[in-house]
Amino acid sequence: MRIAVLALDGLFDTGLAVTLDALGAANKLSSKLLGGTPYFDVSLVSLRRKVRSGQGFVLPVRAITPDLKPDWVIVPALGITDPQALVAALGRKDVLQAKAQLLKWHSEGAHIATSCIGTFLLAETGLLDHRHATTNWSLAPLFRQRYPNVMVDESRMLVPSDLVVTAGAAMGHLDLALWLIRKASPELATLVSRYLLADIRTSQAPYIIPNHLAQADPLILRFERWAREHLKAGFSLQDAAGALATSARTLQRRCEAVLGKSPLAYFQDLRVERAQALLHGSGLDLDAIAAEVGYVDGATLRTLLRQRLGRGVRELRADLR
Repeated sequence: MRIAVLALDGLFDTGLAVTLDALGAANKLSSKLLGGTPYFDVSLVSLRRKVRSGQGFVLPVRAITPDLKPDWVIVPALGITDPQALVAALGRKDVLQAKAQLLKWHSEGAHIATSCIGTFLLAETGLLDHRHATTNWSLAPLFRQRYPNVMVDESRMLVPSDLVVTAGAAMGHLDLALWLIRKASPELATLVSRYLLADIRTSQAPYIIPNHLAQADPLILRFERWAREHLKAGFSLQDAAGALATSARTLQRRCEAVLGKSPLAYFQDLRVERAQALLHGSGLDLDAIAAEVGYVDGATLRTLLRQRLGRGVRELRADLR
């Protein structure tokens, strides 16, 4: 499998490193333990002769030449977390050149994979339009606003979609690399994950901080504050809208536009977050915790935690030891 890793100035050092290390480990383990030839022919390429990482390291890139015909192109994330800085970076000359190059590779049949903020660059090409995708959860409101034609779900860790695949925030680069290795050999992917002590993750949901998402919009931030004060009382869309001096329809539309979910779903996110905090050290039993977040019994809360986090109460408590 021929893989071109496209390097841009200011990329996220860890994202690039874990990608190259995972693929390199796969090649070594394939040769030494499985008795086969290396699966991956990896090239670190760039449209510029000199590229520096986000930490200022000069990267050993090779030029993109006509004979470079990758099966897969991996786009590591830029090392940017500020929304305004990211929007500005997307207008950089080298980023616009990378966008054109990705479209060229795609037209020639190459698959494109990216993680974290790299998903913004892929979305800029239009190749994610009307496709399911994931992204860095902390910038999901900006992604949703900027690319309304993309069906984004930031709770997912990895989303394959015919010729493109997207992965989640930061260490999603490792999940993406393992996914590519698994396509070549499930046995090899298991070996690599064990050697690297890398768990296979399917969801970003346990890592999402609801308050961070709410700050993307003034009305949503006010709704979040109201919701936290009313977790025990339970949810009423009409009561929430009235308290915020807006209509239920407006609140519903703003939640969908900013968060990609209904006010009730976001309210339940806050319930899950509060329940997790109480599981951490309150000493309360599950029924008491359920009462603190507006449920009549622990069974309902147990189901919600399983649905949202993919783990049960016993597993969540074990994580704290």
